Amino acid sequence: MASDSDIVIKKLDKISFEDSVILISGGAGFIGSAICDLLIRQNAEVVCIDNLASGQEYNIRHLLGLGNFTFINQDVNLPLSFNRKIDYVMHLASRASPLEFEKFPLEILKSNTVGLLNFLEIAKKHRARLIFASTSEVYGQASQFPTPETNHGNVNSIGIRGCYDEAKRAGEAYCMAYMRQHQLDIRIARIFNTYGPKMRGDGFYGRVIPRFIQQAIQNKPITIFGDGSQTRSFCYITDQVEGLLRLLFNDNARGEVVNIGYPEEITILTLAGRIQSMTNSTSDIEFHSLPEDDPPRRLPDISKAEKILNWHPSIDLNKGLSKTIEYFKSDYGSAN
Repeated sequence: MASDSDIVIKKLDKISFEDSVILISGGAGFIGSAICDLLIRQNAEVVCIDNLASGQEYNIRHLLGLGNFTFINQDVNLPLSFNRKIDYVMHLASRASPLEFEKFPLEILKSNTVGLLNFLEIAKKHRARLIFASTSEVYGQASQFPTPETNHGNVNSIGIRGCYDEAKRAGEAYCMAYMRQHQLDIRIARIFNTYGPKMRGDGFYGRVIPRFIQQAIQNKPITIFGDGSQTRSFCYITDQVEGLLRLLFNDNARGEVVNIGYPEEITILTLAGRIQSMTNSTSDIEFHSLPEDDPPRRLPDISKAEKILNWHPSIDLNKGLSKTIEYFKSDYGSAN
């Protein structure tokens, strides 16, 4: 059976990073480690920076010791310097779970500003191409659905989510400033909800799909915030990685801001019911208070990604959920 990396490599076709040196912040995280896997398979040289605050050493353990993989356990906010030539920079490092916003607001703000500036300076020194992992959260309470990149958003800067939303917005502004003032080759990905095997579902790090799956498998109450009428769109990890690497590779995407997400929405209550059914769970649904400023809808307009990247997600929600549930039911998944 083809691995997820095999699937993405096949879809990327002639897009290859072989013999390139790629610096990845947050490379031990969910998306970052999936990218590291694929780039190593393409015979790229990967330098992974991660302090394991929310990323996991487990995600990259199989890569340690390989000649073309270097892991540096370091906070991205600390100065970094490389003698070797860096060709590409991917700044993915940031805590991202809404449950972390109250506990780690300063860390979130700094990784997307101070940390980003460190990586922009590295890109400037090496004349490397840089991609910044922004987020659909920059839209806040969006006024258009599906939401295009031209929507300027409606964000509460002093609310509980402000540390993440505004940090990403500031990060985008820093990227554009470096492009304009230093002629840096940058591109910005606005990532919508992504899921798949290896995603954390525990404690403060828990995201909705792995949390629901773990609760359902254990026949524990499935916890929903609010009444579950809010919608999200969920992009499977292989599609997300493909979109990000297409954006990084494309010579004509300098300065572009691109939504990378799944173009269909589902209510959280419907999602919980679907996972209940797919796991044959006896879990009850348990409702909790809705967090402050929780967006009622998330739905990307991906027409720009389709046009300039020739990208469209191929894994529908049912197929992606099946693959993710299989992982969490296995000993491999339950060990995490």
